[in-house]
Formats: sequence, C-alpha cells, structure tokens
Amino acid sequence: MIPYKDDNPTAIVPFVTISIVAANIFVFIVQIMSGSDGRAIVYAFGAIPSNIVTFKSQQPIHPILTIFSSMFMHGGLFHLGGNMLYLWIFGNNIEDKLGHTKFLIFYVVCGIIAALSHTITAPHSDIPMIGASGAVSGILGAYILLFPLAKVHTLIFLGFFVQVIRIPALIVIGFWAIIQIVNGLMSTGMLNKGGVAWFAHVGGFVAGLAVIKVWVWRKHK
Repeated sequence: MIPYKDDNPTAIVPFVTISIVAANIFVFIVQIMSGSDGRAIVYAFGAIPSNIVTFKSQQPIHPILTIFSSMFMHGGLFHLGGNMLYLWIFGNNIEDKLGHTKFLIFYVVCGIIAALSHTITAPHSDIPMIGASGAVSGILGAYILLFPLAKVHTLIFLGFFVQVIRIPALIVIGFWAIIQIVNGLMSTGMLNKGGVAWFAHVGGFVAGLAVIKVWVWRKHK
C-alpha cells in the first residue's frame, strides 16, 4: 500500500516543506559524493545513542547536535524517497494549519523526540541513526488527528495488478502506525544490530499527536 497524494487542498505555498525536501536531497547528494557509500559521513554526523547518552564521542560535532544533522541524512535512495514522499503528501497540510514558523518548530521537535525515543530503547548502541523518518512520523501523527477522513490516493498491489483507490487517512496512517509498533516490539533485544529504528518512528508519531493537540487546543482556547 503506497500513498502518492491526498485530496486535501492548502491555502498557502508550503515553502518550508519544499525547503526541507530540498535540504534532504542536497545532503543525500553530498553523502554520495563523499565516497565509500557515505559511511564515513554517516558515522561522523549520524545520531549514535551511546554517544548521546555519555556526551563522549570522536565525532566532529557534539553528540547532541547529531540529533539535528541526522534528520537530513539517509541510508539509500529508497529511504530518502519514502520519507520525502510522505513529507510531501502530508506535510503541506500541517504547514497550512500551523503556519510556516510553527511548522518548522513542530518538525524539529518531533525529530528530536523521535531520536531520544530510539536512544532510550538502545542506550548502548554505537550504530548511527539517520533519516527524516522520526520527524515525518510526527507529521503523520498530526495529520491523522486533524484530517482523519481526508482521502488519500493509494496504490494497492494485487499480485501482478495495481489498483488505485482513495482511502481515508485514518486507515492509511493507522495501518502504517500499527506496522511501526509491531515491528518495534518484535525488534526488542536486537536494537544493537542495526536496521530500522522503529521506536524512533513510534516516538515521533506520538510526539506529533501530542504536540499538535496542544497547539490546536491553545489556538481554539
């Protein structure tokens, strides 16, 4: 099930969303050009849980700063493409709802909480975490709360056949959230062996739900 657009128009030009997408693409190009599959730059600027916990590292920047730098790095083209697709589909509506400045703050806060969520579940890991997934997960959390019935155009694969159907965001994002939670629970005990930082996704999603609810509640009040 792959979403590719929604029927939820915006009243503004989402230039912050566009800028974030552009920044991620630029950093990915830098990673590729750095050589060695970008491994050195990933270990230099990725968020390494053990370093964040101890504040000690051989990285060129402080471990806390790697939480921010890691948000713009990706492990491959599909990793980048998937994150940017979800950001593009759902981010513009959250930016429209919050405004440009608040949306940027919201995005960063969700990314921070996501990184800390992974760090808490794998405090001794020396494997760098990279990707915009945590921050994007926060956007999904906000979207499912604000626009649960918005229709999302989704590709459904039925064997050799591909069907395009319009599904409520509640189902599309809800299905995604269940996958993250299940995989996160299944990965418990294997967090030091690399792979997907599932709890970063879960943490970012919960952060998005909580932060957007507080902001919307304060605005209505």
